[in-house]
Amino acid sequence: MDLLLTGGTGFFGKALLRHWQAAHAVGGPVPTVIVLSRDPGSFLARHPEFAGQPWLRFHAGDILKPVSLPTDAPFTHILHAAADSTLGPQLTPLQRYTQIVDGTRHLLDYAAAHRVPRFLLASSGGVYGPQPQDMAQLPETHHGMPDPLDARNAYSVAKRCAEHLCALYAQQHGLQTVAARCFAFVGRDLPLDAHFAIGNFIRDALTRPQITVSGDGTPVRSYMDQRDLAHWLEVLLRDGQAGQAYNVGSDRAIGISELAHQVRDLLALGDCQV
Repeated sequence: MDLLLTGGTGFFGKALLRHWQAAHAVGGPVPTVIVLSRDPGSFLARHPEFAGQPWLRFHAGDILKPVSLPTDAPFTHILHAAADSTLGPQLTPLQRYTQIVDGTRHLLDYAAAHRVPRFLLASSGGVYGPQPQDMAQLPETHHGMPDPLDARNAYSVAKRCAEHLCALYAQQHGLQTVAARCFAFVGRDLPLDAHFAIGNFIRDALTRPQITVSGDGTPVRSYMDQRDLAHWLEVLLRDGQAGQAYNVGSDRAIGISELAHQVRDLLALGDCQV
């Protein structure tokens, strides 16, 4: 497999790179990977463990600038996971929408022009919109959706539009497109100072006398380890059925309040309250 990976320096990307790094260390099969990054030098300075890997190269480019995409590599697969999820709240809703939709279209144009047959989109469980109270788990056949008239839904609506673009390019150009609808994750690369509840709980448990829970603690989430995320993304990249979407996430639900207490009990070094 010759892979172009976008979003390779973010949470999803680092999960994949660590997955393949571990496989390579024991002689397992790994793809040849080129990571598209706006600033490869800064990333490698922060993560020198990824420098000098024989299966890995970096290319300076931007999904919003098609002319910056690589022109001399014969890829067999594209995994498009680029989106500023961590910095997303710093963007306007229109900026988030534009980044996701235009970036996806540019990568699909690239796949069509360079005859890259397989395309995996890292989408989101947010495409389903609010989960019905009587539905324990969202099946891929659920046709709910976020309200497109609410600007706060820019991320989820954009991911839905990106999935539709995949369907259009599959029909027009014969691309084998697959969507991974990703939910919530946790792992060593999760930011502890962003808008992720479990990351903030871990930070509080390690450094503060109290874990702060915003709201009443009743919302329910599920968390998959980023190592499992990487495994399933690779499975879908290789074997996902073209034209299909797959939920990627844990099937174990946990309330936010219970999660805060669990993090405290596992990690707190002293007398930490919730």
